[in-house]
Amino acid sequence: MNNHKTANAGSATTPRGEFETKHMRINVGPQHPSTHGVLRLVVDLDGERIARIVPQVGYLHTGFEKTMENRTYQQCVTYSNRMDYVHGFGHDLAYVLSAEKLIDAKVPARAQQIRVILTELNRIASHLVFIGTGILDMGALTLLFYTFRERETILDLFEMVSGVRMNYGYFRVGGLYRDIPEEFVAATRKFIAEFPRMLQQYATMFAKNDIFLSRTQGVGVISKEQALEHGLTGPSLRASGVPLDFRKAQPYSGYEQYDFEVPASKQGDAYARFMVRFEEMSESLRIIEQALDRLEPGPVKDPDRRISLPPRSELENSMEAVIFHFKLVTEGFHPPRGEVYVPTESARGELGYYLISDGGSMPYRVKVRVPSLINLQSLEPACVGGLFADMVVNIASLDPVLGDVDK
Repeated sequence: MNNHKTANAGSATTPRGEFETKHMRINVGPQHPSTHGVLRLVVDLDGERIARIVPQVGYLHTGFEKTMENRTYQQCVTYSNRMDYVHGFGHDLAYVLSAEKLIDAKVPARAQQIRVILTELNRIASHLVFIGTGILDMGALTLLFYTFRERETILDLFEMVSGVRMNYGYFRVGGLYRDIPEEFVAATRKFIAEFPRMLQQYATMFAKNDIFLSRTQGVGVISKEQALEHGLTGPSLRASGVPLDFRKAQPYSGYEQYDFEVPASKQGDAYARFMVRFEEMSESLRIIEQALDRLEPGPVKDPDRRISLPPRSELENSMEAVIFHFKLVTEGFHPPRGEVYVPTESARGELGYYLISDGGSMPYRVKVRVPSLINLQSLEPACVGGLFADMVVNIASLDPVLGDVDK
C-alpha cells in the first residue's frame, strides 16, 4: 500500500521502469489471416503500431521436394503445380524447363507457344485472384465477383485443354501431354478481345476509389534498397523501382520473340503493388495474342524416344515402340549426371527448380526457389512502424500462396 501511494505521489524512489510501456505480443493465425493460406504471424504491438513481426510458416507439411526425389522425371509434373495452385502452369513450366535442360530436350515451336499462352492466361487468372481477394481484405466484396467471373472463363479454357480446372499436369518434359483442341484458339481469341473492357470495369470500381487509395497509398512502403536486401522479386520488386523480369532478363521458352513492356513503379507502397499487377494483365494479353498469331501446325513433343512416349498408333505395328513405351512408363529416362537451374517469372516472382542428377531415373535432389517464401520476408520492412490495421493489406499486397511457401 505504501509503495502504491509513493508511486502515485511521483516519489523519486520509484523505479523508472514501473511506468514504461511494454509491447503486447499477439498471435495472428495459424488460421487464414488474409485468405492466402495457413500462415501464423507473431506480432509485437506498441499501441496500435507494429514494433516487430515474424512470419511462422510450415503448417502445410507438404514435403513436395522430397517426394519428387522418389518419382521419375515425368511423374514429378504431378507435384510441381500443387505448390502454387493459383499459378500452376508457372510451376509446371519452371520444372520442365530445368528437366529439359538436364537431358538436352528439343521442344517443338508449337509446344513452346502453347506453353506461353497457357502460362500467361494463368498469370492473368492469378492476378485476378490477387485483386479480388486483396480488395476483399479491405472490406469491399463486389469486385471479387467481377474478377472471379473472368477467372472462371480462363478456367474453362484450361479444362478444355487439360480436362481439369486445377492441378493441370499438362506440360511434359519434352513438350505437352497432347495438342490443344481445335476450338481452343477461337475461344482464347474471344476472351482476349473482351477482357480489356473488363479491365476498365475493374479500374472504374477501385483504382480511384477514395477508400482504396487511403488504405494503400503510402502504406507498407518497401524501398528499393529494402526490396533488394530482402530478395524480393516479381511484381512486388518492380513496384519498388527495380524492373527485373526474367522473361526479359533471361528469356526462356521463346519469350525473347514477344513484344511486351514490364510495368514498374517507384512508390514501393501497397498501391503500387496492386497497380503493377493490374497493368501486367494487359501485357499478358499482348503476349497471348502474339503467340496465337504464331501458332503453326506441328508436333508438340520432342520425337526423341528417350523422352517421349511413341504415338499410340505405332504400338499396334512396332515391337520397338512397345519396348520404348514400357521402359518409359515403368522406369523413365536417365539424364546424364549434372545439375541445372532455370529462373522463370511466375506471377509472384523468381521461380526455378534446381535439379541434381546422379544418372538415375529420379532426381537425386530437388530444390525449388519459390517466390512466396522469399517475399514473405519483406513483411518486416512493410509492416514495422505501421498500423496493425494495415497488416492484412500488406500481406495481400505481397500476394503469397502458402503452398508455394511450405514446399
